Amino acid sequence: MSDNVTAIKGFADLFSPDSDAFTHMEAVARETFSRYGFTELRTPILERTELFCRGIGTETDVVQKEMYTFPDRKGRSLTLRPEATAGVMRAYIESGRSGDAVTKLFTIGPMFRYERPQKGRMRQFHQINCECLGPSEPYADAELVTMAMRFLEALGLKDLSLQLNSLGCPTCRPAYRETLRKWLSELDESALCEDCRRRMVTNPLRVLDCKVPSCREHTAETPKILDHNCPDCAAHFETVRRLLDAEKVPYVINHRLVRGLDYYTRTTFEIVSDQIGAQGTVAGGGRYDGLVEQLGGPNVSGLGFACGMERLALLLPQPEAGADRPDFFTVVLTDVARDAAYALTQALRDAGFRGEMGFSSRSIKSAMRQAGKSGARFCLLIGEDELAAQTVMLKNMDSGEQSSVAFADVVARLQK
Repeated sequence: MSDNVTAIKGFADLFSPDSDAFTHMEAVARETFSRYGFTELRTPILERTELFCRGIGTETDVVQKEMYTFPDRKGRSLTLRPEATAGVMRAYIESGRSGDAVTKLFTIGPMFRYERPQKGRMRQFHQINCECLGPSEPYADAELVTMAMRFLEALGLKDLSLQLNSLGCPTCRPAYRETLRKWLSELDESALCEDCRRRMVTNPLRVLDCKVPSCREHTAETPKILDHNCPDCAAHFETVRRLLDAEKVPYVINHRLVRGLDYYTRTTFEIVSDQIGAQGTVAGGGRYDGLVEQLGGPNVSGLGFACGMERLALLLPQPEAGADRPDFFTVVLTDVARDAAYALTQALRDAGFRGEMGFSSRSIKSAMRQAGKSGARFCLLIGEDELAAQTVMLKNMDSGEQSSVAFADVVARLQK
């Protein structure tokens, strides 16, 4: 195959069973989130670039290094969405739903970031996203975190670590930012990577999120943002912790947890697995009370989280062998029996069974090879003799047992 018709690096095709895992995750998400009052929103994958610059923050790695941005034919700058929240906020504002007391939305779909493909993260990746808009109370934070954990538990994920932090608010965070900047400025210049030396001036909190080992080592003793929360932020976070404790949702405090996007305030969290290497975060989010207003809407509180589906797929329990086998495979042994075989196959599907039909008439040997490859539990064989007697030869593909069954009795026999 020539290079110009192969898949783009970082963009993957998903055949079964990989696609089955994604379908399963989506089904569990819809069932879990609906119990908490969330409804589904589908947003475009393409938005104006300005939306992400304003919503995510111009100093983030996402905006500076990772977005797929290009001009359209009129010269307008457009971007494939690198995350879902900004688009949800745009839709929320534009639709006029900001007048509602509470709006709970979830989205499922592909995101795009230009970064080095790695285990659990591709350049086109998929996210499940939840956003709760309106409530400012800490009960909403605790409910959202609990829902995220319940969703992952419903998927069968185990040994997860919930990490929490509070990033303060516009009242207390500026003072902490200056304290952190001053502390960082006293380090030897060589202690920080080039990106962190720039971040130290533009957005010092982002230094805490750096993954470079030497940076993490030299910033291990930075001042803790929890120690600089104002009384209101401290009380908010204490209530969140109390409610999680009451629901027996275990967590640890991670003082370095600032997330990669600029819009977070107060509660922020990540859910981490140690089973998929260094990139172990499978879900993360928090509160972003100023984001709606920042994007041109009213002053509405909000919070949300996202799950990376590729990473979740790496952690899903493997299905039992044969758990999803087809029920039947219909084999046609002669051309004259094809119409009857087709009708019987459709009748079985209408009765709720899953299966296929081999459209070509074949020798018994090649037909049984095709039936075996399908993985079906039963094989239905129809030839001239069966057609004349209005019967099929029904074979149990596991035991090898076979018997002649009347057309009218096949459904009842399989139901047993």
